[in-house]
Amino acid sequence: MNRQPRAANLQLATGRRDAARHARTSCFSVFRALVYSLLLPEFIMRLLAFACALGLAACGSESDDAALGSAAGAAGASGSPQVETDAGWVDSGLGGAAGSAGAGGSSGAGGNVVDAGPTPDPCPRAEVHVAAGATLNVRPAPNTTQAPVGTLNDGEIVDVLAQVQGEAVSGNTLWFQIKSSAVTGFISANYATCTDKKPPVLSLNGFYLPLTCGKSAKISQGNFGSFSHKGNAAYAYDFSIGVGTPMVAMADGTVKYMYDKTGPGDPCYNGGDSSCFPYANYVVLKHADGTLTTYKHLSKVSVSLGQVIKRGTQIGLSGSTGFSTGPHAHVMHMNDCGQYNCPSIPLEFQDVPGDHVPDTGQTVTSGNCP
Repeated sequence: MNRQPRAANLQLATGRRDAARHARTSCFSVFRALVYSLLLPEFIMRLLAFACALGLAACGSESDDAALGSAAGAAGASGSPQVETDAGWVDSGLGGAAGSAGAGGSSGAGGNVVDAGPTPDPCPRAEVHVAAGATLNVRPAPNTTQAPVGTLNDGEIVDVLAQVQGEAVSGNTLWFQIKSSAVTGFISANYATCTDKKPPVLSLNGFYLPLTCGKSAKISQGNFGSFSHKGNAAYAYDFSIGVGTPMVAMADGTVKYMYDKTGPGDPCYNGGDSSCFPYANYVVLKHADGTLTTYKHLSKVSVSLGQVIKRGTQIGLSGSTGFSTGPHAHVMHMNDCGQYNCPSIPLEFQDVPGDHVPDTGQTVTSGNCP
């Protein structure tokens, strides 16, 4: 009568033992899987490193890392923000830098980071293109309605601050906002083009006598001379020299203005009254500080517009052209007023002893030597 309950109890106990054993087996399996997941990758990596050392497996190289880094960089660059420039919309490069530092680089955890530097300015400077003997007006705004604030010579190179739209000149509405040592304003792109050329470097270490090295001459009229050195010409100097005496640059400069049309046989070639004033042959140089020097009454001009002249270089030969009572050389220092004849400003000669300002009747000797 009692066998059936005992058998049932035995079967129940056996089931409980099997369940407990299964639970222990499952816990052990979970623990073992956890241990394998933590230790096996390191084991495999060590095994692969050992195989590489023995030459039993093909292993990656630095070039592979660079390729990975480059790919990551390309992915990053595709998300780079864009900025607007004169050349249009371009990638700023910010996203590319982040991408190149991504996976698999040969240095650290990232790729080879290559700094491409800032995007080059597509129009850093402008070069003037006008006819020989002509000048380009610099305007205060991108139009021709207002008076010029200065002029530029053919071939002159100036910095470009911006490219803007303005009045159409021969159908071209583009203007350059420019800056030079002498003037800031706007010029029409119809007469200038973008360039990466740099303007010649001019130095200014003072002014020297306009005579060749060692040449002596007498000052026939100095500053505030009673005959003609008044008003705009108050700070001018006249040198008493014969026709054909070489005249040289008082400092490095660029030929900004010149006139050479009065020749032998012309009514004003050997001098004349005030009606001959516009017909004096002359050269005007622009210097590194933006000021000008003028050399007047020349019998011959030896330079061309836009030419860069070093101190001591011949610019012409003395004469008596224009409003003149006899052979002499007239020189003076001027601020740039936008034309060839501007009010004079003080001029000191480094090679004249004392206060560097020669007086009327004083004989000076040039130290304008190479």
